[in-house]
Amino acid sequence: MKKILIVGSKGMLGQELVKVFGSDNNFEVVGWDRNEIDITDEKKVREKILKLKPEIILNAVAYNAVDKCEDPVKSGLPSDHGAWKQEYQKAKNLNGLVPGYLAKVAKDIDAIFVHYSTDYVFGKEMPEISEPEGCSGGCSTCSLHQGFEPEIGFDEDAKPVPINKYGETKLLGEQEVQKNGEKYYIIRLSKLFGKPAQSKNAKKSFFDIMLNVGKNNKSVKAVDEETSCFTYAPDLAQKTKEIIEAKKEFGIYHIINSDACTWYDAVEELYTQVNLKTKIKPVSGDEFSRPAKRPYFSVLLNTKLNPLRSYKEALSEYLNKSNK
Repeated sequence: MKKILIVGSKGMLGQELVKVFGSDNNFEVVGWDRNEIDITDEKKVREKILKLKPEIILNAVAYNAVDKCEDPVKSGLPSDHGAWKQEYQKAKNLNGLVPGYLAKVAKDIDAIFVHYSTDYVFGKEMPEISEPEGCSGGCSTCSLHQGFEPEIGFDEDAKPVPINKYGETKLLGEQEVQKNGEKYYIIRLSKLFGKPAQSKNAKKSFFDIMLNVGKNNKSVKAVDEETSCFTYAPDLAQKTKEIIEAKKEFGIYHIINSDACTWYDAVEELYTQVNLKTKIKPVSGDEFSRPAKRPYFSVLLNTKLNPLRSYKEALSEYLNKSNK
């Protein structure tokens, strides 16, 4: 049996990782959450991991309050008297520094380290559009372009340029893992959804929020911009296990469910699946007072793994399980 440590074991992703690895007799699962460890205490974290000696460490801890850690003044909003700076430092610690020293202790004990990042490391720039293989760019009437439909998005080698403070902290985490780690996987995901985390004040996923809003209102507004993908937590957990068991080359991976969409598209799909007649009004992102800018386009391209099913199919499964 391989001993696997899952940090953030009661979060939306962490609980699915515990379930997937815990159902396999080849793994001995140890889960740590807030009650077991203060993850920001580097000395104690290191001591506890050295004593445990896991062969695999999964870091499912993250700060995800995107707007709280953004400077409101730069976004033209009233100042919150420096409260955002405290939140930004918290985000920097959890998303940036913690992954770095977890990667370092994993290296010291020769353990595999898995860290989860986000599509929000992109957003300030649009992705390059690919050309057909063999195209020299010298002839606009080249037959190579006939029927060619480029896949537009950011692949694993694209240069990250975040558009907000949250994205900066997640990029810092990637850099710290690359600097301090050795046998590591950095897995980028997008718009995680699934069963809410077990902690009392856990953040609900977009679909849970919009389902509740739709049931209590005759109409809702949804941003018809900011195109990206969704990632279903159980699918992500299962794919993580597959990567480890297949002994994939260490590096960066993108794990997202297929069918990129806007927030409006996603709400429309949700209400269709639950047969909710609430009217959906498409609006721009400026309709809402949000300190942090969102990427206008942050679709992740998976070029290293078999693709996941559509988020629509995953959403259907989630809704069916939620109603039982």
